Amino acid sequence: MPASTRRARRRMLRTLLMLPVAAASGLPAFALAAQDYPTRPIRLVVPYAPGGGPDIQARKLAEVLGRELGQPVVVENKVGAGGILAAESVAQQPADGYTLLLGASTHVAQKLLQPGVKFDPAAFTHVTRIGIAPAVLVVSSHSPYRKVADLVAAARRFPGTLNYASGGIGSAAHISGAAFASASGIDVVHIPYKGSVEIVPSLIKGDTQFGFPVATTALPQIANGKVRALAVTSAQRLATLPQVPTLNEALGRTGLALDAWSGIWAPPNLPRPLVARLHAALLKALADPGLRRFYAETGSLVEPSPTPEDFSRLVTEETARMRQVIDKNHITIE
Repeated sequence: MPASTRRARRRMLRTLLMLPVAAASGLPAFALAAQDYPTRPIRLVVPYAPGGGPDIQARKLAEVLGRELGQPVVVENKVGAGGILAAESVAQQPADGYTLLLGASTHVAQKLLQPGVKFDPAAFTHVTRIGIAPAVLVVSSHSPYRKVADLVAAARRFPGTLNYASGGIGSAAHISGAAFASASGIDVVHIPYKGSVEIVPSLIKGDTQFGFPVATTALPQIANGKVRALAVTSAQRLATLPQVPTLNEALGRTGLALDAWSGIWAPPNLPRPLVARLHAALLKALADPGLRRFYAETGSLVEPSPTPEDFSRLVTEETARMRQVIDKNHITIE
């Protein structure tokens, strides 16, 4: 008999043995099972390529969360289609707490832009938001553009000839680039790649002229001189880039604050005791001073949700906000 079959039978036997205890205590069996959760490693599916800022942050969180839960949290990178493949995969997994997704604002945008994708952000179990991170408008360090006005002027002078890179259709970089183009009244070409880590190489090679990687990806590349920062998409300037203006400042506008956010999602209908266990462990992990410092240094602000219900409301509110951004700026998958 295969080892996987033996393990499955042992789990079933434990559940059956719990039923009389659960009946006597007035608790459902899954509530009693949650008291021992987790009993094996947990898989955290990350829709970003290895080595990028979001991936590095996810691995740091997995390390600290694993200590809190008493079991390893193993990161699995599932890259493709701007996060769609990862979300579709996790949506189909058992709601047992052993498969989690690094869900993000990107997934909300994907569903709005491509309703046919096989996942629904609202249907996932929303455990907690992790935090927020702005994008950074960057160009190659060899680019002639030294401020946003230079880039806009060139795009107006040569419409349809400047390319901007993103990590995929519906990604934060795509939304930021499309909103920037619409607000500036410029005609530029969107070049989607398989992941955000490909944005900077495309700029260096000259295949694209600008891009909007999230700060977690952009900051190391700015520090090593590979790219130049022209603006940030946050409402306020970043402490790590105090000399770089916001897009609102650079364009003399309001309403171009486009912070991305991420959080922990589980497959639909995760039992409430398991949600509570995960939420409590995540709050402790996200309160870790070393983790918070690491996130700040890599361009993100840790802002966990007080309750899972708060995170669910945020997803609903962000869906409405993202729909307005997409409609106002005429963003499509074309």
